[in-house]
Amino acid sequence: MKLAFCLFKYFPYGGLQRDFLRIALACQARGHSIRVYTLEWQGEVPPGFEVQFVPVRAWQNHNRCRRFAEWVMADLARQPVDRVVGFNKMPGLDVYFAADTCFEEKARTRRGWLYRLSSRYRGFAALEWAVFAPSSYTQILTISRAQQPSFERYYGTPPERFHHLPPGISANCRAPADAPVIRAAFRAEFELKDDTLLLLHLGSGFKRKGLDRCLKAMAALPEALRKRTRLFVVGKDRPRPFQRLAHSLALSSQVVFLGGRDDVPRFLLGADLLIHPAYEESAGIVLLEALVAGLPVLVTDVCGYAHYIEEAGAGCLIASPFTQKALDETLAGMLADPEVRARWSRNALAFSEHADIYSLHERAVDFILNTRSDVDTERI
Repeated sequence: MKLAFCLFKYFPYGGLQRDFLRIALACQARGHSIRVYTLEWQGEVPPGFEVQFVPVRAWQNHNRCRRFAEWVMADLARQPVDRVVGFNKMPGLDVYFAADTCFEEKARTRRGWLYRLSSRYRGFAALEWAVFAPSSYTQILTISRAQQPSFERYYGTPPERFHHLPPGISANCRAPADAPVIRAAFRAEFELKDDTLLLLHLGSGFKRKGLDRCLKAMAALPEALRKRTRLFVVGKDRPRPFQRLAHSLALSSQVVFLGGRDDVPRFLLGADLLIHPAYEESAGIVLLEALVAGLPVLVTDVCGYAHYIEEAGAGCLIASPFTQKALDETLAGMLADPEVRARWSRNALAFSEHADIYSLHERAVDFILNTRSDVDTERI
């Protein structure tokens, strides 16, 4: 079959982007042709992929996204395919991979009524409506069960159009037999002493994933702990605002920004704690990557995959509504107790042996190839 995948931007270190690539490659491995519509592609293009750069521009993001969707639909009318799979919200999709939270809910609960008069609101709300409206035929793949109620509440989306996927952890994140050797080499490379406590903040989108909260919690540690603690920030984003915050908190010498990395498993084995106090997160694949590596996790309960950390007994959840004090105190307690961290690590590794947290991408491919909506009759 001919398959079209749509996403606004591709870069190697985003969670949505990694899911897209693994699903597209799995489809290709089964013998299907891959066409990708995107505004921007960073990094190497896999052999055999037809990447179609969409030549639209606009000053505002919502207008650029709308024009992207219009251009893609026009091109698909000229060059039809068998399936259209979207990783961002837009009309004309057979299947939507729901990596984002509900925009309408955020607009209603976190913004004033004036925001809903803006062109930005109207633009993004229209794109979301095109996917979730009761009259839409788009089938929806969810990566967290917490997503569905919000869309049903605001759009009345029929529940039968939602299809839940298990997580999809890469096997190379699992702790290998020589994990202690890798950990020792990693810590020697970064000149970490035996008593140094290494926090890891992993993921692109520093603001949404709570890096400011991390820095404040680190600064609030008791002096003896704070002196022993370092923070490695791995991910793609603009570091400067957070570098300024680290400086204002007298943490500049203890916080290292390392950008996007291809060797994340080494960091998971070399760190002492993953800290992920996100403001919002549909899923949070990094939580499970840490879990299968045996790395304890400190996370806010708003993350879609946070419940796995609780089920595994592999760390601590910060309950909503979030308070900085709760994060500060929990971080200090976790760092002060190496025996408890060791128990969380053992629990994580045991959980990863039997839990269904690896099959997302194959299950998504099965659904894409074996389902057929009526949306193709509605495309314009």
